[in-house]
Amino acid sequence: MSRASLPRPQHAGKRAADAGAAGAGAANAGARVRGQAGAALLAAMLTVTLVATFASAAMWQQWRSVEVEAAERQRVQAAWVLTGALDWARLILREDGRAGGADHLAEPWAVPLAEARLSTFLSADKPGTGDTTENATEAFMSGQISDLQARMNIFNLVDGGRVSQPALNAFSKLFDLLGLPPQQLGALAENLRFAADASPDNGSRAFAPLMPQRLEQLTWLGLSPQTVAILQPYVVLLPTRTPVNINTASAEVIYASVPGLDLADAQRMVTERDRAYFRTVAEAAKLVGDIAGQLGEGQLSVATRFFEVRGRLRLENTLVEERSVVQRDGLDVKTLWRERGVLPPLQPTAAADAAAR
Repeated sequence: MSRASLPRPQHAGKRAADAGAAGAGAANAGARVRGQAGAALLAAMLTVTLVATFASAAMWQQWRSVEVEAAERQRVQAAWVLTGALDWARLILREDGRAGGADHLAEPWAVPLAEARLSTFLSADKPGTGDTTENATEAFMSGQISDLQARMNIFNLVDGGRVSQPALNAFSKLFDLLGLPPQQLGALAENLRFAADASPDNGSRAFAPLMPQRLEQLTWLGLSPQTVAILQPYVVLLPTRTPVNINTASAEVIYASVPGLDLADAQRMVTERDRAYFRTVAEAAKLVGDIAGQLGEGQLSVATRFFEVRGRLRLENTLVEERSVVQRDGLDVKTLWRERGVLPPLQPTAAADAAAR
């Protein structure tokens, strides 16, 4: 046997080992490639998620900025329009004061303004200025001027630091007519006197209730919320003592304001004044005969100094209301206070009905 033909076991084992190592390396390389591919896919998914999140946040911020800007624009527009409406109402009251005479419900100031498209006022002022484009914001205006002296003034209950007995008697008639507890009236009068007493001699004034500025705040003085709600159409808070305007007051208020007057006579007075307003209190006194002397100028009048102006603006689905109290002395008409609020948005069906009107 020749030497060349002898087997070489060591070389064969080495080749087998090399082949095994190569196979193992290829398997590890394949695993690494698959792992890298998975990591790349995961990184790509995370990147897409982050980009989508940032894009959504940017779009939301942009939408929010647009909505805030639109709301602020509508607020400013509403404020200017309602301010203009208040100035318009003051002008009407000034011209009515210039004309003089009694204040009654047949005068121009007493006619409510029905809801009308704001552009119609512009068109009436200057032809061709009304915006009739489909993209123009629809704005509708309505309003009303009311006589606040058609109601009984709560502050009449106190006169010179004391409870006014004539006013207390008048409110007693009103409470009895409305079925309200008289104990609450007594608490109201006493607490109001206590709150109005700001003299240095009042040692307990630190414990006095605050003077109410709104009817809802009468609960501070001993009235229940239910009593306040029932009284609201008949009473008011005015800064000075005021008589009731017999030309604008309801039968209930006239009945309560005049001692000895029954409700039937009060209703008859309202019927007569609707036919022809009273120019003087003496004209009204002729209707009640024996108690004519009790229709004093201190409790009743035919002139008014305090009015309430209400304005309502509708911009698309947004409703803004403003309420103002004005005082007229001769030709001077000044605003005492204003409050404005945004009502809940109109539902689509309600908005459609309002637009149809």
